[in-house]
Amino acid sequence: MAKTQFRPLHDRVVVRRLEADEKTKGGIIIPDTAKEKPQEGEVVAVGPGGRDEAGKLVPLDVKPGNRVLFGKWSGTEVKLNGEELLIMKESDIMGVIA
Repeated sequence: MAKTQFRPLHDRVVVRRLEADEKTKGGIIIPDTAKEKPQEGEVVAVGPGGRDEAGKLVPLDVKPGNRVLFGKWSGTEVKLNGEELLIMKESDIMGVIA
């Protein structure tokens, strides 16, 4: 089967969560049930942008491949091609990690 191509609309962004650390700095292994979902991810796809009051297209600041930080409860979790992704508005992203 061919891979599904997904393009978000308007000012939405598709983000893949980065994996949480398995151990603490002290070497203690964290079980899956105690792990918090990471608030860091990689941008997979972006929409064309939002519109301002005049109807002019405003492009997004993030691009595919950017590492970003987002809020704990941001976005909607979806499963595409067996991969868990988040779809969120660009405004839910707090910043890009350089």
